[in-house]
Amino acid sequence: MNAQDLLNAEAISALWQRAIEAGTSVVLAALIFIVGMMVASTVRRAAQRAAQKSKRIDTTLGNFFSSLAYYGIMAIVLIAVLDRFGVETTSLVAALGAATLAIGLALQGTLSNLAAGVMIIFFRPYSLGDFVEIAGQAGSVKDINLFTTILATGDNKRIIVPNGSAWGSVITNYSVNGTRRVDFTFSIDYGDDIGKAMRIIQDTLRADTRVHKDPEIFTGVAAHGGSSVDIVTKVWCDAGDYWGVYHDAMKNVKEAFDAGGISIPYPHQVNINRKG
Repeated sequence: MNAQDLLNAEAISALWQRAIEAGTSVVLAALIFIVGMMVASTVRRAAQRAAQKSKRIDTTLGNFFSSLAYYGIMAIVLIAVLDRFGVETTSLVAALGAATLAIGLALQGTLSNLAAGVMIIFFRPYSLGDFVEIAGQAGSVKDINLFTTILATGDNKRIIVPNGSAWGSVITNYSVNGTRRVDFTFSIDYGDDIGKAMRIIQDTLRADTRVHKDPEIFTGVAAHGGSSVDIVTKVWCDAGDYWGVYHDAMKNVKEAFDAGGISIPYPHQVNINRKG
């Protein structure tokens, strides 16, 4: 064998060696990707099942964390695959970190809403159907997602509250307890019988079956106003009956006052002339 043939044989051997190495890298990369994808899918399904079994974890939150785990594992798998092909993954990880930081700074408001959404879904200060007041807005909760809370007002307006604003403000939940206290203030003339007015108020409210007998109805004089004596009344009812009890009582007590000779005074002034 001459020198030329020897060189050709060595070149062919080197090519075969490179082909074998390349094929091995492709096979290993494919195995890493397939196994990694199977592991990621298994972890995602396990996280979803765990979320479904837990009463404290909402389905939306469970899906979010399961997806986060899936894509996190797939990112590691992708880096491992690229490493098999000789890609400098250190520089890639640094670039991804810088890109993540830049995106985080650009979307800090959105990420704040996301973090608040996770807290709301986990701690549940309100649930679907509750009547709440959050961030200065009142309405029934129609939807809670990772970024916003959607309310519906009594006149059927749709209000979208960013979760960051909701979590960062005072939350008043009117539905979380089964009962609510209804407060009234009824005004009568100074010349009317206070005891009689109180009896009329109590009898009228006791006639409403929605008003609870325990605790008992409370009535008392709240103030001596400029034109009236103000009688405060407190009753308890189921939370869902609050507005019905309130509006019916305002109507029924007025009619009972009229029938009983109790007057509701108009604001007026009395002029007194003194001879000095």
